[in-house]
Amino acid sequence: MNATERGIREQFPLWDKLVMNGVRSRAGLVHVVVGCGTSVHIADSIAATLNMNGVLARAVPGNEWTRRRDNYVPATIAPHVVALSRSGESTETVAAAEVSRAAGLGLTAFCCAPGSALCHNADEVVLADTHPEEGIVMTASASLMLLMGLRYAGVAVGPETTRAAETLLRAADPLLSEVVAGRSHFVFLGAGALYGVAREGALKLQEMSLSQTEAHHPLEYRHGPISLIDDRSCVIMLYHPDTIGEEAQLARELMAKGARVLGIGGPGDIELPVDGPADVRPLLCLPVLQLLGEYVARQRGLDTLAPRHLTKVVTIA
Repeated sequence: MNATERGIREQFPLWDKLVMNGVRSRAGLVHVVVGCGTSVHIADSIAATLNMNGVLARAVPGNEWTRRRDNYVPATIAPHVVALSRSGESTETVAAAEVSRAAGLGLTAFCCAPGSALCHNADEVVLADTHPEEGIVMTASASLMLLMGLRYAGVAVGPETTRAAETLLRAADPLLSEVVAGRSHFVFLGAGALYGVAREGALKLQEMSLSQTEAHHPLEYRHGPISLIDDRSCVIMLYHPDTIGEEAQLARELMAKGARVLGIGGPGDIELPVDGPADVRPLLCLPVLQLLGEYVARQRGLDTLAPRHLTKVVTIA
């Protein structure tokens, strides 16, 4: 077991240690959730959760917010900004924080690095200790920032959620090698707040195993992307309890076209039951998607501690 895998399997005690110190979303304010790479995918799930809990929000990549804020929120609106960065030093996220502060906007930072540039530019900070062996690939830190976002939105996430996530990972573990065997095209489908996690699953597997991946809202998949489905395809369906029937129908169509379907929370060639309400499902599913990337990388003989062309912190001179 390498350090990446240990970080995935050993992340759960870190969830239970997270303290929000009273940091909560602002009622009546528009929120913009900013990040880059993994963090912007997590931001997408956080923004959807904020909306579900009555707080108007959207996710924006860091440089987009810096360069063209008025393309995402009208210039007449002064949103509260939530910025996500594991290191607190990612150039684009720090720049987004700096321009937000210069514009007089309030800023909350979710981070794993006290004293970082992002923290210095924030009005308030939520910090978490990530796994000590976490390398370039974001695993425990991604889960922790999603957990911060769910609690920030007012979702009750406690030890029972941690236990449910551990149970789901243990159930998935012996099945993942079978799911990915012989497959080279990977599709992640998720609706609502699960869409950001689907995107993160696709990114995780792509950077860990150098595989062809994509992510979509489930029913959008029929509108063009389904043309790529064949017996090389593996589809990871993150079932939303509100739409399980229509998503199951799509899964059956994909299986009939040759895909192997991992149904997380619903039907598939391999099925994993999910024990938890809809608002915590993104967090419950995320460790399984992280471990899936490690299994594909292992089958391809790749080292997830040294993914090609990547660095732990993206800084631009």
